[in-house]
Amino acid sequence: MKKFLILSIVLFSGFAMLAACGQGEQAQAPQQQAAAPAQPEKPKTTFVTIGTGGITGVYYPTGGAIAKIVNAKKDVYGIRATVESTGGSVFNVNAVMAGDLQFGVVQSDRQYQAIKGLAEWEGNPQDDLRACFSIHPESITLVAAVDSGIQSFNDLKGKRVNIGNPGSGQRQNSIDAIEAAGMNIDSDMIAEGIKAAEAPGLLQDGRIDAFFYTVGHPSGAIKEATAGARKVRFIPITQVDTLLQQYPYYAKASIPVAQYPGAENKEDVQTFGVKATFVTSAKVPEEVVYAIVKEVFDNFDTFTKLHPAYAGLTKQNMLEGLSAPLHPGAEKYYKEAGLM
Repeated sequence: MKKFLILSIVLFSGFAMLAACGQGEQAQAPQQQAAAPAQPEKPKTTFVTIGTGGITGVYYPTGGAIAKIVNAKKDVYGIRATVESTGGSVFNVNAVMAGDLQFGVVQSDRQYQAIKGLAEWEGNPQDDLRACFSIHPESITLVAAVDSGIQSFNDLKGKRVNIGNPGSGQRQNSIDAIEAAGMNIDSDMIAEGIKAAEAPGLLQDGRIDAFFYTVGHPSGAIKEATAGARKVRFIPITQVDTLLQQYPYYAKASIPVAQYPGAENKEDVQTFGVKATFVTSAKVPEEVVYAIVKEVFDNFDTFTKLHPAYAGLTKQNMLEGLSAPLHPGAEKYYKEAGLM
């Protein structure tokens, strides 16, 4: 009995010591947690979407190039950029104004019309539209099948011609070129309104005779059109002097045929064109626009190597062709960089 009592006392003392140690550890735990060094907070992620155009044009890789550069610094700015293939300039302007897109690639003529309340925005100027920078030149390109008999612009009469889908910037360019030649899309030809990316296939299938495409060169869609079994040629667009005087966003341009060895042409083809521009809304925060513009311009050499259409870009001419007011975030960077 005495031995049992001693053993009980020993066991009870051991349990008491273990409990005390456990309480001590629990009491020290908050102190250890409090003593741990504070970790720097990562910036909250801001998601932005860039509206482009068809995947075979230059707008889509342009948006991708910008997104790639910005996303490389996502840990610095907390910005995650994605790219969306869209119907083109008009769609992009409207989507940016509605807040469905934060940025968009838009033809310079469409930027001008939107801010002035012209064309699709007749009487409804898009006052919140803001410019960031301009990018590559784009040529109004007319491609025709050789077997259609189209050798000059006037030969479009009576032919089936794609002028571009509603909501694209190129549709109005096509109409301007046709009207400058004294022709009408309703009475002088069978005008189709399909997307530019679909036109090369339709031309090769014999379902259309020719198509317009406002695009930077080289273009994947134009390469597709000139590489098929049906032979094609570029048609010069030269009756534009009055058009150039009337609209400040147009300028003479040429199509480099060396980039399209499958075409019948042997010399560069004369035409006119616009510029691609990068736009946003006044509602997009200044720090977001500043970060995107800064990364594109600070990585200028990298950016210009991402597509052959950027070969002639300079930092100075990326501030040309802008009709809408500059976004404050863009203006802030340009002043810091000595470009304004």
